[in-house]
Amino acid sequence: MEGLTLVVVIVVLLLGTFLSLLSRYKKCPSDKILVIYGKVGRIKGGGNKSAKCIHGGAAFIWPIIQSYEFMNLTPISINVALTNALSKQNIRIDVPSRFTVGISTEEGVMQNGAERLLGLRQNEIEELAKDIIFGQLRLVVATMDIEEINTDRDKFLAAVSRNVESELKKIGLRLINVNVTDIKDESGYIEALGKEAAAKAINDAKKSVAEKNRDGSIGEAIALQDQRIQVAEANAKAVEGENMAKITIANSEANRRERLAEAERKAITAERIQAAKAKQDSYKAEQMSEQARAEREQATKEADIIVAAEIAKRQMEIAAAADAQKARLTAQGDADALFAKMEAEARGIQEILLKQAEGFKKIVSAANGNSDSAVKLIVADKLEDLVKVQVEAIKNLKIDKVTVWDSMGGKNGTPATANFLAGMAKSIPPMNELFEMAGMDLPNFLGKVKPAAQEKEDEPAVVVESTPEATPVEATEAPVEAPEATEEK
Repeated sequence: MEGLTLVVVIVVLLLGTFLSLLSRYKKCPSDKILVIYGKVGRIKGGGNKSAKCIHGGAAFIWPIIQSYEFMNLTPISINVALTNALSKQNIRIDVPSRFTVGISTEEGVMQNGAERLLGLRQNEIEELAKDIIFGQLRLVVATMDIEEINTDRDKFLAAVSRNVESELKKIGLRLINVNVTDIKDESGYIEALGKEAAAKAINDAKKSVAEKNRDGSIGEAIALQDQRIQVAEANAKAVEGENMAKITIANSEANRRERLAEAERKAITAERIQAAKAKQDSYKAEQMSEQARAEREQATKEADIIVAAEIAKRQMEIAAAADAQKARLTAQGDADALFAKMEAEARGIQEILLKQAEGFKKIVSAANGNSDSAVKLIVADKLEDLVKVQVEAIKNLKIDKVTVWDSMGGKNGTPATANFLAGMAKSIPPMNELFEMAGMDLPNFLGKVKPAAQEKEDEPAVVVESTPEATPVEATEAPVEAPEATEEK
C-alpha cells in the first residue's frame, strides 16, 4: 500500500508539471504580436535583449524568468485637422486629413514597438502618433508651393508618406493610408486659382462652340449653294428640252429661234440671280462667323484681365499683411530689449544702494549704535578730501611778499589794511560753526570764540608790517573791529 501511494503521488506530480508546462506554451494569433520579455538572450554587440517579438507561430514561456504580453495589430484611424500651416510662399493653409496607422510587423521596427508601445492603450498610441504626424505634415507643407499641394496631390501625399512613415518607424508604427480631404487657405489664393481654371475652361468651351457654329454655317451655305446650282441646271435642261420639242414641232424656223433665244435669256438671268443670292448668303454666313469670333476674343480678354487683376489684388493684400506682421514683431522685440535694459539698470542701482546701506549699517555698528559718532566717522573720512580741494584752489597763489599801499580810506579814518585783517578775523567764527556742525572743535591755534559780552569789551588791534620794498606808504597800526557775534552757533 505504501508503494502504491508513492507511485500515485509521483504520477500526480508529473501530470501537474506536464499540464503546467503546457499552459506556458503560447500561440500568437494573426492579428497580434507576442512580446516575450525578461531573460530572452543577448544581442551580438553585447548586452541583453530587451524583448523577443513573434508574429505568427508559438513559443514557450519559461516560468519565473520570462513573461509575455500581446500587442494588437488593429489599424488606428487618426483625424488630423491641421490649420494655419505655413507654406513655402508664406501663405497659411488648412490641410484636414485622415491617417491610418498600425503597429509594424517589420523586423527591427517591431522591436521598436515592443520597447516603446508595450502596455499603452489605443488612445495613448493614437495621441503619440498624432503629435508626430502634425510635425511632419507642417514640415512637408513648408517645403512646397500651394500650386504643387493643390494640383499635384500625388507628389504631396508621397512626401507626407515618406516623412511620416520614417518617423513612425522609430516608435514601431507603420503608415497604412493617407487621405487629404480638402485644402483651404485664409487668403483665398486657392479659390482664386480655381476661379482662374474655371474661367479658362469656360473660355475654351466658348471658343470650341464658336468654331463649331462657324463650321456648321459654312457647311450649310455650301450645301444650299450646291442645291440651287443643281436645281438651276435641272430647270435649264428641262426648259431646253421643251424648247427643242417646240422647235421640232413648230413649222416656222423663226418661231423656234425666237423661243430658243428667249429660253436662253431666261436661263442666263436665272443663273445670275441664283449666283448672286448664293454669294449674299455666303457673305451673311461669314459675317456671323466673324461676329462670333469677335465676341469670343472679347470674352477671353475680359476674363484674362479680370482674373489677373484679382490675383494682383490678393497678392498685394497678402504682402501688406506680412509687412504689418513683421513690423509688429520688430516693435515687440525693441520693446522687450528696452525693458530688459532698464530692468538691468534698475537692478544695478538697487545693488549699489543695498551695498551702501550695508556699509552705513556696519559704520553705525562700529560706533556702538551711536548715529552721531557714525556721522563723525564719515565726515572725518571725507575731511582729507575737503581740505585737499581747498588747497588745490589756492596752491598756485604766490604770496611770499606782500606790499600794502594804503590810502587811509577806511572807516573813521582807519587804513584799509585794517579792514582787510578784520575781515580775515571775521572768517574764524563761520569756520568754527562749520566744525561744530561736523561734530568737531576748531584747533586751538586759531583761537576760540568768546561770549558776546567779552567781544564788546575787547578790541584787538592788528598790525601788518610791509616788506622793505613797500616804501611809498608804511603800514600803520589800526584797530580791527571785532566781528559781530552771530545768532547761530
